[in-house]
Amino acid sequence: MLDPILEAYVEDDRTVDEIVAMGFERETVERVVRMVDRNEYKRRQAAPGVKITPRAFGRDRRLPLADRSHR
Repeated sequence: MLDPILEAYVEDDRTVDEIVAMGFERETVERVVRMVDRNEYKRRQAAPGVKITPRAFGRDRRLPLADRSHR
């Protein structure tokens, strides 16, 4: 269940509402999105890693660390 939610949120840049419309429970989607967003700082301070998908954390997916109003 986690992989399709992460793919939709990270790779496809879908919103919570769009992911819920795909058939997932809102509570689960919101929890996963919160965990991903809350841990963004870990990816920023990590050493560069191998990019295995068209979209990479840290470079192609930049979220403001102080702004909690997105999504």
